[in-house]
Amino acid sequence: MLFNSYEFLLGFLPLMLAVFFLLARWSTRAAAWSLAIGSLVFYGWWDARYLALLASSIVFNFMAGRLIDARRDRQASWPVTLAVVANLSLLGVFKYADFFIGSANAVGAQLDLLHLVLPMGISFFTFTQIAFLVDVHRGLVKEKDFSHFLLFVTWFPHQIAGPVLHHKQMMPQFASPQTYRINAEAISVGLTMLTIGLIKKVVFADSLSVHASPVFDAAAQGRELTMEAAWTGALAYTFQLYFDFSGYSDMAIGLSRMFNVRLPLNFDSPYKSANIIDFWRRWHMTLSQFLRDYLYVPLGGNRHGEPRRYLNLFLTMLLGGLWHGAGWTFVFWGALHGLYLIVNNLWRKATGHDPSRPSHPVVHVLCVALTFLCVLLAWVPFRAASMDVTWAFYQAMFGLNASWTGLPAWDFMAWMVAGSAVIWGLPNAQQFLAGYRPAWDSVKVSGTLLWRPTALHGAWLGVLFGVALVAVSGVGEFLYFQF
Repeated sequence: MLFNSYEFLLGFLPLMLAVFFLLARWSTRAAAWSLAIGSLVFYGWWDARYLALLASSIVFNFMAGRLIDARRDRQASWPVTLAVVANLSLLGVFKYADFFIGSANAVGAQLDLLHLVLPMGISFFTFTQIAFLVDVHRGLVKEKDFSHFLLFVTWFPHQIAGPVLHHKQMMPQFASPQTYRINAEAISVGLTMLTIGLIKKVVFADSLSVHASPVFDAAAQGRELTMEAAWTGALAYTFQLYFDFSGYSDMAIGLSRMFNVRLPLNFDSPYKSANIIDFWRRWHMTLSQFLRDYLYVPLGGNRHGEPRRYLNLFLTMLLGGLWHGAGWTFVFWGALHGLYLIVNNLWRKATGHDPSRPSHPVVHVLCVALTFLCVLLAWVPFRAASMDVTWAFYQAMFGLNASWTGLPAWDFMAWMVAGSAVIWGLPNAQQFLAGYRPAWDSVKVSGTLLWRPTALHGAWLGVLFGVALVAVSGVGEFLYFQF
């Protein structure tokens, strides 16, 4: 079941809201269980066979958390080590087994591929639980209520594409009496976020896919690309992925807010970044924080000199790339961003640049454009079916085996203009509703283009929701669904 489907928007969501708030008048525990069970139904709608896998993972990690907490005073690290290894092993079997088998076969082995279907959201619920186990070991959290832990892991707004949740952010909200009282403002704010996200997904992202997928498919089939075709495909995918992930993030925050629960911010206008360091503070923010806290820092962070710091940074991004997908294209994408970050840090050190000081407007625009170009070039292997397709794209884009033969289609250019206006000309959804704090994080913004609970805003919101419902008829999966 996807957020951008009729069965979700007109069936599952209103039913969940009604059941939750009706049960909450009688028992908050029953209401919490209704959300947990509903979240399991949401997951099982995709493929009920994997419910047992999800349930087993949750029970295992809940019990592991209890054991780790009980032995923490003995300074024993083996329980958390074994539990983390078990989680990574589960992820490895389903996500990476065929990748490693295929790589071995490429150098002479003759092993059969497993052809396992990747369970929906396995990376997100695995990382969420690993963070929980490590935080229990550090004495930061503990959990004895299984229903709340079940809800924490399965919470349906984050199942498909995140964010990666932290216990300390979510559990106090599930325990708060305020969560179980219907709140008109929260529902209004949530519906607004949901609608904005739907428009981004079904109007912008799905329309742009028409210009991205055919080009990448043609390259995968071995057909030669012209320069304009390669740039059209790369630009279209760069915009498509932005609106797809941004739209999902807005919808997830909006859906959660309707139930009086605030999710952490996961997307904050990353294409407005003036450097790659800032880009990774704005793109998939909870994953970046997870990689920093649970990989980069344990590797040594910046505590052992500059060379070791850059090595740790590169390894973190390399593994971050592999997290996104089991393929050498994702490894290459992670390596590119690792190199980008190293160069960015070296530049700051060499020039003494202070990122807290505003740059001249012209310099800032040029920096944003350069950062966008670097990100765009890295999205090519992220989308490409193989490294051969990646090289074919790069060769065509830079005219090594192709020439410019004409302008792209007019409708593509129209989408580029409209998309650019939204990305760089408007506040994002979190900023638009900043006065009502839809997400866990607070955002300060000034200006006149801010949301207000007025009849006028309600009217255009209704129009946009109607447009989104019409566009939903061509349902498309979220791009981050595959991770």
